[in-house]
Amino acid sequence: MPNFTDVFQILKIMKRINILLVFFFGITIISAQNSQSHTEQKAVAPTVFPSFGMQIDETNAISASEMSEKYAIMKPTDTLQTKFVAKVTEVCQSKGCWMRVELQDGQETMVRFKDYGFFMPKDIKGKEVIVNGLAFVEEMSVKDQQHYAKDAGKSDDEITKITAAKKTLGFEADGVLLKH
Repeated sequence: MPNFTDVFQILKIMKRINILLVFFFGITIISAQNSQSHTEQKAVAPTVFPSFGMQIDETNAISASEMSEKYAIMKPTDTLQTKFVAKVTEVCQSKGCWMRVELQDGQETMVRFKDYGFFMPKDIKGKEVIVNGLAFVEEMSVKDQQHYAKDAGKSDDEITKITAAKKTLGFEADGVLLKH
C-alpha cells in the first residue's frame, strides 16, 4: 500500500496534467476559431458586376488611356480584339443600343453591341464599364452621324450641322460589365 507521500506526489502530478490539458484544449479551441474565421475571410466572393451580352470578367482589361494609344496607331479597316475600362459619356436614349465611352484627351469611341444582341440601361452616363470585343477605325457617313445624333436626343439644328463624313473610333462589344 502506498504511503501518504506517494499519494501526495501522485496528486501533484495529476494536478499538473490537468493544468496542461486545460491549456492544450484552450489553444486547440482558439486555433479552431482562428482557422474558421480565416476560412470565412477566404470564402468572400469577388466583386460581381451586372453583365450584358457574353459573360466576361475584369481580368486583363486595359485602361482607357492605353486604349487611346492603341487607337492612335490604327488605320481605317484595322481591327483589334481587346478589353478595356472606360467611363460612359452618352447612351442611346431610344433603346440603349449603343453608348459612347471616354478615352484619353477628350476622345470617345462609339460602342455598339454584337449582332444587336443586347442593350444597355439608358441611365448609365458617368458610370464605368468594362467592354470586351473588337476595336476598329472607320469613316462614319453623314447619314449615320445624323442617326446617332437623333438617338442621343440632339436638336434638329445640331443634326443639320452634320455635313461631312468623319473618321471615328468604333467598338463592337460582345460583352459589357457595368461597374458600380
